[in-house]
Amino acid sequence: MTAAQMEHEITLTVNGFAVSERVEARRHLADFLREDLGLTGTHIGCEHGVCGACTVLVDGEITRSCLTLAVQCEGKSVTTIEGISDSGAVADLQEAFRARNALQCGYCTPGMVITASVLLDAEEMPDREEIRDHISGNYCRCTGYHAIVDAVETTLKARAEAGR
Repeated sequence: MTAAQMEHEITLTVNGFAVSERVEARRHLADFLREDLGLTGTHIGCEHGVCGACTVLVDGEITRSCLTLAVQCEGKSVTTIEGISDSGAVADLQEAFRARNALQCGYCTPGMVITASVLLDAEEMPDREEIRDHISGNYCRCTGYHAIVDAVETTLKARAEAGR
């Protein structure tokens, strides 16, 4: 089989924009986003789906882009940290991360923010243990999670007080 025969045309939405590209059948979504689309906020850590640095949303669901093939996203909507940040949807969370020192090296931060954003959009008010459980699939080797949980909790409370 030639390389051209192993390529597939995919059409999807990335951060609200329609994208049509030819990709190799076994190209991971993380590589597609970073190398083909230049969206380098999606980090690659373990390449085994355990660290969460590559977290994106696919049709609103938390997804490990290092384990997802780009062709699996045909017709779907992918949201990266660039899309969620540019929309302003997590500006308050990003500010809370800064204020609470919930980032140090910053490598896990994009995946952590995306994961936390799903929790922020939920209708219930989770306690600290539920926040910790929700972000448990995203590893942070620098902060020890306490500051991250503080940042998420602070944002949840501020949004609840503002009626969001």
